[in-house]
Amino acid sequence: FGDSNFRSGKSKYLVIEADEYKASFLNYWPKIIILTTVDKDHLDYFKNLSNILKTFIQFVRHLPRDGWLVANRDDLNTRKIVNTRYQILDTKYKKREYSLGQPDAKKLRKILKISGDHILADALAALTVARILKISDRISFRALGEYRGAWRRFEVSKILSPKPYTLISDYAHHPTEVSVTLKAVREKYPQKKIWCVFQPHQYQRTHYLFSDFVKVLSQAPIDKLILAPIYSVAGRESRSIKKKVSSFKLAQAVQKIQNTKYQIPDTKTIYIPSLQKIAQCLKKNLMDNDVLVVMGAGDIYRLPEILENKIISH
Repeated sequence: FGDSNFRSGKSKYLVIEADEYKASFLNYWPKIIILTTVDKDHLDYFKNLSNILKTFIQFVRHLPRDGWLVANRDDLNTRKIVNTRYQILDTKYKKREYSLGQPDAKKLRKILKISGDHILADALAALTVARILKISDRISFRALGEYRGAWRRFEVSKILSPKPYTLISDYAHHPTEVSVTLKAVREKYPQKKIWCVFQPHQYQRTHYLFSDFVKVLSQAPIDKLILAPIYSVAGRESRSIKKKVSSFKLAQAVQKIQNTKYQIPDTKTIYIPSLQKIAQCLKKNLMDNDVLVVMGAGDIYRLPEILENKIISH
């Protein structure tokens, strides 16, 4: 894809990632829909999970009579949508489900170069669609085995200077994404010390999902967590909410649970007020062969460059 989010192919197929924010995916009328996961998000618009599910059901109704719904059987909310088919949906589309429990998962787990059950689930979804399109398994498995990831999706780099460490850059910014990604990091590096610098994305998301973030971050299988200031999204923030929530408050809530859990004073989680100061902290404390996870959907991707003195932070 280069520096773009689009690549022009040569076939008759158009593949898109459909965005549910403000129900924008209702502008599409696809022949095949893949439902990977459906979760609470964009609550500044949807208000609650019930409205999200209703909107996804409306989207599925856009399938034509000869269309296909490919659904993740392991996701609870996706199952709810699929199970309402005969009650609410009047279309005659066909359906296929995929699951981590199917035999193909074992084979894919051996050949995939990217870690995590969420990546494996996406590979199963791609394989399912390929079979619907009559693409041979030989081609599909070869392509999936050659897949090396996308920008900021469990993107792994080896950093040698100023000290050797492993860098994982990831776009995760929803509690569920954060949880599965950090679980995958621990599975890939079971014996390493893992640092995570997380930048919450949008005050409204942090406010509405505050308790979910606290639960996920307090239970994350990592050694050290640094919270950066919330990344404010222009045109999508509420002044009143910006006064109610902060990364400092999030860190306090996480610390409270961790202290209770371990019954000792704990500095596993800290808040640092700027990327520059975070870089200074890491330079001082990051040890050889540690793993550093840089996570979030804002400008947190700049942190490694600041850490390596390639750019000047303002």
